[in-house]
Amino acid sequence: MEVADVFGDLPPLETERLLLRRLAVDDVLDLHAYACDPEVARLTTWEPHASTEASRAFINAVLAKYAAGDIAPWGIVLKAEGRLVGTSGFVYWNPQHGRAEVGCALARRLWGRGLMTEAVRRACAFGFEVMGCNRIEALCLPENVASARLMEKVGMRFEGVLRECAWTRGPYRDRRLYSVLRRQWRAEAPSTPRQEEATTHVAASSITLTGPHPHRIAAMASRRATRSASSL
Repeated sequence: MEVADVFGDLPPLETERLLLRRLAVDDVLDLHAYACDPEVARLTTWEPHASTEASRAFINAVLAKYAAGDIAPWGIVLKAEGRLVGTSGFVYWNPQHGRAEVGCALARRLWGRGLMTEAVRRACAFGFEVMGCNRIEALCLPENVASARLMEKVGMRFEGVLRECAWTRGPYRDRRLYSVLRRQWRAEAPSTPRQEEATTHVAASSITLTGPHPHRIAAMASRRATRSASSL
């Protein structure tokens, strides 16, 4: 199986409360509404979107990935509102070795309601059932306790710390590594919870190991636009 066999025609997915579907140009304002929040980006690898143009750059980068059959995320739509509230999906996949990495982001106003657990579980099910994964991983900063709890809620187990494995807006930073195996997933068959504790704050938790995260692409585009404006 090749990446394009799956991501060349990425299907929509559903859960009880969510629709996971391709991002669209019309999502720019809804995406910017949460991606501009410094608290959402604080424990991630990408910077808050400084403008709607940064959010547009992110969407355009994802649309280009869809068109090329590359790995790209789903947009998360809250069914009760009919609007985009986050992203979830894969940032890395090696079909030969059956290994993939999952990532996520969610609007802060919806933290603590179990929505990200619901979205990531659905993505993991897709990874095992459609992509043929044997192992799905996720990474987070050591201080991102909420994302660590999220990984445990979807059945992942802590494996260790990757020391100074990535450059994140300054110094090299450690990452905590979690994973779930196909046989473990089948045996435990986790159900989707309706509620998490109100204190659970979930932001994007993973980092792209093979290239810039689309949110980082958007941030770079925003900085370029700022520099251009200041030179006029």
